[in-house]
Amino acid sequence: MSLLEGLSHIVLTAKTFEEYDQCIKFYSSFGFQTVSQDANATSAEGLVNYLHLFGKSPVQNITLKIVLSPDATKKSPFPEEKDWRLEHALMNSVSANIAGVEEILKSLNFSFQKYTYPGSDLSNSSQDELIHTEIYAHDPLNNLIVFTNKLMPFSKTIYATSPKVTNSFNLTLPSLKSNKKRIGFLTSGGDAPGMNAAVRSIVRVAVSRGCEAYAIFEGYEGLVSGGDMIKKFGWADVRGYLAIGGTLIGTARCKSFRQRSGRLSAALNLVKNGIDALIVCGGDGTLTGADTLRQEWPGLIKELIDNGKLTTEEAAPHKNLNIVGIVGSIDNDMTSTDITIGAVTSLHRICEAVDCISSTAASHSRAFVIEVMGRHCGWLALMAAISTDADFVFIPERPPSENWESEMCRVIKKHRLLGKRKTIIIVAEGAIDLKLEPIKSSYIKDILAGIGLDTRVTTLGHIQRGGRPCAYDRNLATIQGVEAVNAILQATPETPSPMIGLRGNKITFQPLMEAVELTHQVEVAISKKDFRRATELRDPEFAEDYEAYVATTFVDNKDMLVPEYQRLRIGIIHIGAPAGGMNPATRTAVRFALNRGHTPVAIYNGFNGLLEENVNELSWIDVNGWSSKGGSELGTNRSEPDFDMGMVAYQMQKQRFDALLFIGGFEAYHSLIKLHKARDKYPAFCIPMICIPATISNNVPGTDFSLGADTSLNAIVDNCDALKQSASASRRRVFVVELHGGQSGYLTVLSGLAAGATSSYIPEEGISLKTLQSDVNHLRRRYKEDKKGNSSGRLILRNECVSDTYTTEVIANIFKTEGRGLYDSRTCILGHIQQGGAPSPVDRIRATRFAFKCLYFIEQHAFPTMSTEQTVRPRVYTNTKESAAVIGIEGEKVICKPVDDLLKDTDFKNRKSTKAWWIHLKGLVELLSKWGYSEKETETENLYEAIDKSMQ
Repeated sequence: MSLLEGLSHIVLTAKTFEEYDQCIKFYSSFGFQTVSQDANATSAEGLVNYLHLFGKSPVQNITLKIVLSPDATKKSPFPEEKDWRLEHALMNSVSANIAGVEEILKSLNFSFQKYTYPGSDLSNSSQDELIHTEIYAHDPLNNLIVFTNKLMPFSKTIYATSPKVTNSFNLTLPSLKSNKKRIGFLTSGGDAPGMNAAVRSIVRVAVSRGCEAYAIFEGYEGLVSGGDMIKKFGWADVRGYLAIGGTLIGTARCKSFRQRSGRLSAALNLVKNGIDALIVCGGDGTLTGADTLRQEWPGLIKELIDNGKLTTEEAAPHKNLNIVGIVGSIDNDMTSTDITIGAVTSLHRICEAVDCISSTAASHSRAFVIEVMGRHCGWLALMAAISTDADFVFIPERPPSENWESEMCRVIKKHRLLGKRKTIIIVAEGAIDLKLEPIKSSYIKDILAGIGLDTRVTTLGHIQRGGRPCAYDRNLATIQGVEAVNAILQATPETPSPMIGLRGNKITFQPLMEAVELTHQVEVAISKKDFRRATELRDPEFAEDYEAYVATTFVDNKDMLVPEYQRLRIGIIHIGAPAGGMNPATRTAVRFALNRGHTPVAIYNGFNGLLEENVNELSWIDVNGWSSKGGSELGTNRSEPDFDMGMVAYQMQKQRFDALLFIGGFEAYHSLIKLHKARDKYPAFCIPMICIPATISNNVPGTDFSLGADTSLNAIVDNCDALKQSASASRRRVFVVELHGGQSGYLTVLSGLAAGATSSYIPEEGISLKTLQSDVNHLRRRYKEDKKGNSSGRLILRNECVSDTYTTEVIANIFKTEGRGLYDSRTCILGHIQQGGAPSPVDRIRATRFAFKCLYFIEQHAFPTMSTEQTVRPRVYTNTKESAAVIGIEGEKVICKPVDDLLKDTDFKNRKSTKAWWIHLKGLVELLSKWGYSEKETETENLYEAIDKSMQ
């Protein structure tokens, strides 16, 4: 095996002479012989011993090189309570005398795990040599070694084939272990962008965990049909999957699986392929089918044995079937999770279409009725309405009022009188009225035509399903695929089948059928006209988002007005670099403020504009169309108020600001801190002040996500896809891509995960010679292994501030030189293109959510003690620490945190938060792109580690 893999020897590095000596004695006990020995004449450091095992054929020959190096790092042994069969093994040993191996290990006082397999008759001791037995043990350096009495360790046969085999060792990669767990996976139901990303992560994590991954094509149809529809997938089989929409392993509706006879065929095919775990990606119907299969599994296996299609020996290893569900649905119609795979990409397609339609609608002063998917769920329609400034929306969970026709016409007429030239109506395909009757797009068109509007109907249809998945869906699917494999490996026969979901930015696990049952309750609630319950069963923000939409769309709603004495003059200022989401947040703040009776005031060009009195009251129509505008319509810069604090206070007092809304990055956060600290000196700052984090770097304390970060990720991933395409066309090429982010590696890590980068260099970890050499070795190894004429392009992502020495150009030159002709290297600095164009739907929705809650925060802290009997508004004065805050997402909630409480979480030197929830994803980037990433370090890497230590 070693010669076939192109290896001349295995290098084992011992840290101490004792470990070095123990290692030689250990392998000598199993037949290795010393063939040569090199030694440093002046010291023990540098000792080298070559051990060789002479097999019956060249393939069975193997050489070990034992090296003594004080800089070596010793592995930790695997815990004895774990099943070592799931871990990576260094070697397989073939020995007929498996009992003798056990005695040697006992005499050396080494712990081990022993397994015998079904079909063995343990009561017949005379036949021990024919019983398939495996022993797992650690050598003195804690490498895992497998001993087996099968002549071919990777054979599927149960018994040892010959009791006369002499000892020999074979090198094996982790993916070639003889007792690997076999995990099947399928996609079923409607396709969803991101499914391929889930398949990619399932395959690569399974392989890296020592398992085998089996793709089941065409969903349950392939499971029932078997044969070529079930194929083993390796690491390279999912190359390029990230950027492709739909599902490459196919999906189909399968009527036969709904029958017991179909599930019986499915069970037979699973057993015949040795699959004992199944990961399914689809909607509630797909997940229900999977759980049904698991519940019936014992009966299905018994029936297959009874009718002779399976033997008892074949069925014995498959007494149980573990199931894990991942939700892939563009409708986002599964309860118990905030979002489903494909929903955000589908929203991207809708917003792109509506943005395009809006331009022609405004040109001709037309109305458009746009029908989107959502038979039982209005999530797509509602979020599209929020994101595109739609005039009216129809969804199943919130039917319009009884006289909705006249109400819709009233709203549209007001919008037209204010100067709006276009009318956009969003309709979910499952929209209903209070009588549960469907609301059709054609009927809405007739109503609008009746008030004199030139109206068109556009049904987006399946265009919503297509296209490349956005960055959000790629990362969501990737992470859920990883967790699905982990859940399979941790499952027991008693474990309920889990559904993997998401709350906030945390992965959740819930019994699959509980989630399905809750989802079905939505339809039940709607059928009973319990629309409040139906809304509550959606994700936690659904009801609030609907309220925010109504509050920022309908004009002159008298019920929303606050008493005159509570009406405020609110300043809105943008600070820092432009970020997608600044304008949607401003639009929401302005319109909600107007509907509450407040006066929103724009401060143009930051604090410089304030000192120049460049301020202006904003009207409802002034912010029309801002939902889809990127950058900053108010203008922004990095100037902070302390360049002339006194004049800032004077101008704020002159403008009679009762509250101040900051929208921006770390500069906005820092400015808020400075004004808050200066309150004792300047009473003009004693007003409610709140900051909406808006920066592509995502470095503001107090939130997991800043506005603009998602827009930037999509811009980066789109460009990385293009670069990867170019690199693949050139075959052997590596692109080193420089990204923004300041001292935060958020963009580099998250875009690396979404684009399938080989490595991501970030300030939190830095770059060392060892890191570069490791990546050079990896690239050389991979390009050597690639089939001739079939090499793909690869990406290395580098944060702009990761190192002053190892610049983008230097890294590219190192890769090119060290590649020695195996591959070429190029650089690309994306620059300000990373700020993106139009804000992504995710940023638009977050902007609306943040700004909506900010207005409530301002109202709460502007009049903390005022009684309702007062009729004259006093001057606002508040000096509490709670009245100066940052709004942000933490886990599942949107909360406002006082800046005083955030100081301990702030790294002012590097201008970022000390909390980086995303940092653990850095390892996942390498795991999913580097085959054999967890293998033993090479001698060269040990050398560079020694250099690093000497320099510290």
